Parts: sequence; structure tokens; C-alpha cells
Amino acid sequence: MSDPKIPTDDLAKANDVLAEWAARSAADSDGLVERLAAMGYDVRGKSEDEIAEVLKHPPTQPTA
Repeated sequence: MSDPKIPTDDLAKANDVLAEWAARSAADSDGLVERLAAMGYDVRGKSEDEIAEVLKHPPTQPTA
């Protein structure tokens, strides 16, 4: 039987992949940008690469 725990390295890699996917989606969706901003992520007016970097870290703004 395999260990159900996820190694930290795998979790960090998965978070990075999800951040990049969300950034690509947000680059084309003002609604998603607004949702992320409401969750405390400073993503308004940022490029896709900048959004990805922001999403790789915990929110820095108060939630709406």
C-alpha cells in the first residue's frame, strides 16, 4: 500500500502549475481577475507572468 501523504516538493510543483494555468485564464478574463482580487491577490493591471508570480504566494491584500 502506498503512503497517502504528498511530498512537499510535489505539492509546490502542483501549486506552481496551477498558478500558471490560472494566470493564463485570468489574462483573458476580467471576471477572474476580479475574483482573484476579491480573494486578496494583487493581480489587477498585471501581465500573465506577473499574475502567475503573485499566485505562487499567499494573498497580500485584505479580502473583499
